[in-house]
Amino acid sequence: MKAMKVTMAVAASALLLAAPAMAFHDGGVAKCEGCHTMHNSKDGAPMGGGGKQTYANGTQFQTAGYLLQGNGSTSDACLVCHQGDTDTGPSSYHISTQKEDMDPAAGKFPLQMGPGGDFGWINLNTTTGGAAYKKGHNISAPTHGYTADARFTTTSPGGTYPVALFNCASCHDPHGRYRYVSDGATYAAESMSGAPIVESSSYAAGVIPAGEALGVFRILGGAGYSPKSVNGGHSFTASAPVAVAEGTYNGSEATDQKVVVYGSNMSEWCANCHQDLYENTYVSGETGHTHPAANSEKLDSFIVTAYNNYVSSGNVTGTGTGAAKGYTTLVPFETGATMADRAALEADLAAGGPTAAATSNVSCLSCHRAHASGFESMLRYDISDAFMTYDNAGVTVYSKAVDANVNLLKQRAYYERPASSFVAYQRALCNKCHAKD
Repeated sequence: MKAMKVTMAVAASALLLAAPAMAFHDGGVAKCEGCHTMHNSKDGAPMGGGGKQTYANGTQFQTAGYLLQGNGSTSDACLVCHQGDTDTGPSSYHISTQKEDMDPAAGKFPLQMGPGGDFGWINLNTTTGGAAYKKGHNISAPTHGYTADARFTTTSPGGTYPVALFNCASCHDPHGRYRYVSDGATYAAESMSGAPIVESSSYAAGVIPAGEALGVFRILGGAGYSPKSVNGGHSFTASAPVAVAEGTYNGSEATDQKVVVYGSNMSEWCANCHQDLYENTYVSGETGHTHPAANSEKLDSFIVTAYNNYVSSGNVTGTGTGAAKGYTTLVPFETGATMADRAALEADLAAGGPTAAATSNVSCLSCHRAHASGFESMLRYDISDAFMTYDNAGVTVYSKAVDANVNLLKQRAYYERPASSFVAYQRALCNKCHAKD
């Protein structure tokens, strides 16, 4: 009996270690005191007062407050947990690196390597890394050193969201109300109420019992979501995207990719704030179009073949095997799956990533990271040069000048992939789909 108890304890510990660190939110609203304090004095520390600002039309909106931790700012309250100021490497749910831990001259770059990227890239002060305000979504989090994007004085590019009011809760519903209710076999469409949320759809969950629900991917705001900071002045029309990620999603990809299988609705969701950049009716040769990215923009047969067989510049014949070709987290696509196809998403995750097919489509996240990246326009790979890599005396490197700091910076931006993981004189990964090199 004693031996059985020990075995069970070991098994339980193994499960806890294998599970993603998501207990705080559990796919929905977290414990109230984790973000708020009733008397503005949690642990004896004042939480900040917040205040109001005024639109040109005279209406007021709340900018901060709600008895939040983090000095009363919404994003600062999030970063109390989601920035680890003692981190020395990627750490679970952390999505930001403090300025004090970054020094390009000393080879110290943003630490986090989650699918969405590290907001620290925005604050990385370096001439070789590019100017500030070009690497990501510029959240307002003054206590943690983040300010609005100076290039956009009023609204989001291609949209109407007020730049000065952009914060974590502009995208994520801090109360996690959006859910998919289970009937014991599949899931209903997104809703804001109904059965209780028992866990997140961000990770593999199978089908939970009837009468329970999964929270939407990354507790994003769904259709009808209206961020508090805009005080009803901005309402989402598109539902949250459908996707599933590995539990241990934040880490180096030097030898092992951290896969997210994107199903559908990512571009439609991004268009909640960037509607003029959304393109789902592209016709070749017409002017004024952006790159197509939508559920309806399916990959044609040429692109499907190119994606599944493109290994590197000069090698599109599919001679590579396994990780040498096929799915890459540097150019992910959507499979077309909805919550009704949840089992297919989880099967693709278990397989190490999906295979491009006629049902696949390009999305905004095929090229961009959601939070920030080491490259301009929060791209997943560098398009600032003709080559991603060069050759230096028989050694594949990222920097033509063989600048150690640039090579280290780019290696971190590629989540520790060494330059040798590509071929020398590798062209941009636009070719993963278009194969023009």
